[in-house]
Amino acid sequence: MSHRRRSAVRGRRPLLTLLLSAFFLVGVCAATGIAWDPRDGSAVQEASAPGAGLPAATGPGDAPGTPGEATPSPVEPPAPTKGAAGRGNPEGAVDSGAERPTGALPFDMPQPAALRSGEAGRKLVFAHYFTPYPLSLDNAAADRDYYTRNYLSPDGENGKHGRYGGLLRDRPLPVTPKSGDWEYANLQQEVRTARAAGIDGFTLDLLSLSGKNWDRSNLLMAAARSVDPEFKIMLMPDMTSLKTDDPAVLAEAVATLADASAAHRLPDGRLVVSPFKAEEKSVAWWTEVIGLLKSKHGIHTAFVPLFLDFGAHSGEFAPISHGFSEWGSRSYVGQESSTRDVQRAHGMGKIWMQPVSVQDARPNQGIYDEAGNTATLRSTWTRAIEDGADWVQLTTWNDYSEGSQFAPSLHNGHAYLDLTSYYLTKFKTGNWPKIVRDTLYLSARTQFAGTDPTGDQSLLMMLRKGSAPPRDKVEVLSFLTGPGSVRTVVGSVRGSHEAPAGIHSQLLPLKVGTSSAQVVREGKIGVQVDLPYRVDYDAEVQDLQYYAATSGREP
Repeated sequence: MSHRRRSAVRGRRPLLTLLLSAFFLVGVCAATGIAWDPRDGSAVQEASAPGAGLPAATGPGDAPGTPGEATPSPVEPPAPTKGAAGRGNPEGAVDSGAERPTGALPFDMPQPAALRSGEAGRKLVFAHYFTPYPLSLDNAAADRDYYTRNYLSPDGENGKHGRYGGLLRDRPLPVTPKSGDWEYANLQQEVRTARAAGIDGFTLDLLSLSGKNWDRSNLLMAAARSVDPEFKIMLMPDMTSLKTDDPAVLAEAVATLADASAAHRLPDGRLVVSPFKAEEKSVAWWTEVIGLLKSKHGIHTAFVPLFLDFGAHSGEFAPISHGFSEWGSRSYVGQESSTRDVQRAHGMGKIWMQPVSVQDARPNQGIYDEAGNTATLRSTWTRAIEDGADWVQLTTWNDYSEGSQFAPSLHNGHAYLDLTSYYLTKFKTGNWPKIVRDTLYLSARTQFAGTDPTGDQSLLMMLRKGSAPPRDKVEVLSFLTGPGSVRTVVGSVRGSHEAPAGIHSQLLPLKVGTSSAQVVREGKIGVQVDLPYRVDYDAEVQDLQYYAATSGREP
């Protein structure tokens, strides 16, 4: 189901030009958001058109903003008071783009060179990059930018997202406005952040072959090369979104991006192409694309299709494929099926790219999975490690419409990305990193799973079939150099538990108020972490994402 509406447009162009532009572009000028159901194989597209305060878009799937061109903001933008925007930024957190601070992690992170050589270099980790949600859409200050005014607020974009309480519940960690080519600089920053976490590259979701998402795809290729020639971009044509039935059109677009040195190739020079929902097209259709890439563009291809239903299609695609992947489930239960999938792929002589996820909550689709705090993140990483996956795809880097982001965000900081670096190091090196400093991770929702929102939201998220049951818990995840006491405060309830050396997860009942934890040894307080977002019985907007914080970073 697609909801495409013409947005209101403000700007400095003549009114007639604006009206003509709106007339010709209505219905195709949206910043596209895709929501996929990995269990039933369906794909649902939700369009989100840029609204007031941004220039008109110029093609299908466009998102607001133009590289190098800041958009004037209204003199007195409306103050957001509802939904996720109403929570604001309690600690004034801003992503400065700097490298990871010393001591942020419970272990000493290997340098990129060590993770890219030998056996570690053959175990690749990519993060799924979703072009509609870059660090900034308009280069404005976070308290009045497009995310705050239009995506986090139920009243945003002229109320078009009011039915589900606003398009998003979280956003990228705010960045300070930049001069010059700010979009390019922000993409460079995202590459640096991913590289510092040990990630080898992005899988680039190609939503359209023209317009803003296409432009941003090309810009990302250049940004990756400029930051780190070894950081690779795997091309992932999105077959739920691309509107072409002509193999030559897709081959031409892939070849255009393949000209960039950042395009991911195997050591033998083959270009890796990994289409999302590959089963949308037949094996014959893909065979023609692969053939055209070779005959017309001189590009030899390593085809790694990603399926929504791997079991139903792997056999027919095997003759043309170098490897396989799937989108995966987003709850911590039922992950054992990945063992079967890896074995099936390896049994056919193919590599396997394993999905690793944090959570999934989609207000605009009315569904969510129970992630169990960090249980889904830890269980999906465990499966990738123990089942012998060849590659990993983090699903996703920045799809905030699914609530599935690993990237540093306003409500999670760097917590999920920092946790990923620990498991990533084990995946690539084969050895668990030594814990050299105490680190605590705290996660919880800001409302109870059964809360009935008091606002005007009419579409509520329901638990997806096959997910773990909903739970109302605070999780204290400790990485300790030795045994210690962990003192906790959850609302008005104080407690303490003994945690062993290594990794330990302690679940506590969710209470009204805020939560905190600290390590205590021999009466001395060590590291501590605060989750500043308050839990209440009442909530105006339903928000079933988990929020997280780490003691390894300043708030």
